[in-house]
Amino acid sequence: MHRRQKPSAPEHKKDLAAHGGALSMSHNDTRSFFNFSQLVLSAGHLKSPPVLKHSKITYFEVEILDVQSKKQICIVDKIPPSSTLLDVKHKFHKACPQWYPSRVGLQLERNGPYLKDSINIQSLAVSSIITLYFTDLGQQVGWTTFFLTEYTGPLLIYLLFYIRLSTIYDQVESTKNFRHPVVHLACFCHCLHYIRHLLETLFVHKFSGGHTPLKNMIKGCAFYWGFTSWIAYYINHPRYTPPSFGHRQVSFAALAFLMCEAGNHFINVALAHQNHSGLKACFPSPTYNPFTWLFLLVSCPNYTYEVGSWISFTVMTQTLPAGIFAFLMVIQMSLWAQKKHKLYLKRFYPEVRRKAAMIPIIF
Repeated sequence: MHRRQKPSAPEHKKDLAAHGGALSMSHNDTRSFFNFSQLVLSAGHLKSPPVLKHSKITYFEVEILDVQSKKQICIVDKIPPSSTLLDVKHKFHKACPQWYPSRVGLQLERNGPYLKDSINIQSLAVSSIITLYFTDLGQQVGWTTFFLTEYTGPLLIYLLFYIRLSTIYDQVESTKNFRHPVVHLACFCHCLHYIRHLLETLFVHKFSGGHTPLKNMIKGCAFYWGFTSWIAYYINHPRYTPPSFGHRQVSFAALAFLMCEAGNHFINVALAHQNHSGLKACFPSPTYNPFTWLFLLVSCPNYTYEVGSWISFTVMTQTLPAGIFAFLMVIQMSLWAQKKHKLYLKRFYPEVRRKAAMIPIIF
């Protein structure tokens, strides 16, 4: 039998040292883990470091094509989502200086309507690239310039005929023939009408910075200036004959004219207050002012009073040119009233549904 040999003392101490070292290391690891756990529990949950959030702003690119050839004119890039179409037009003008913003017409489709300047560019976006079609609207003028030019002409032209220039009338007839009082009254009423229009353009009507083609102003001036010359020529002619029913016809017609002028003014003031009062939009309601009571019957009483003024002027002067002008004004005003009445029906249906557009029952 073989005896089991005992390890020598040095080897036995080495084994114990190694075994004891391993035990001490394991014990230290456990104790360290326990201390770390206690630290975590006493300190609460560990908070992760804050994540830096980088704001990402999506920019749009607007590709502008020619409406006729579909060729690309330019690309307007880095358009913020809060931008309007007017901002795009200004950047387009920087790229193409020959087209300033007021003469730039932009469409989503080639045959679609022109987009308003106030529209938000984000509402048009389907992707980050927006395609718009460009149309050159031609030379543009502001609405204030348009109306001031259109109304100043008749005021000055009528006065030139009223003073009976030698280049227009025969001076011998002018000095020989007596002027009927209706000639002076007609000049007063005609000037009053256009002075009211000019003052309302400057102080009552509020235009939102829109523009209209220069050719429209030329057409309007040709219409008003031409008819004013024709009307003034006959009324201020030395051979002009007064109305058939004399003073009574002139007096009643002049009174009706002044009432229509006053009514037109008060209606325009009411409409301007309704459009810019800052309150919730609602259809104007009649007030204590009797001239506003026409709102109970029609949706466009300003056109009703305008037509009434020219019909009264025709009766007062009893001239064919004034009658033709009044007839054309009835047609034009009725078309404008029908168009505006449809817009009112969409916005103020309960208030407008039982009203006529311009003349009760007829229009």
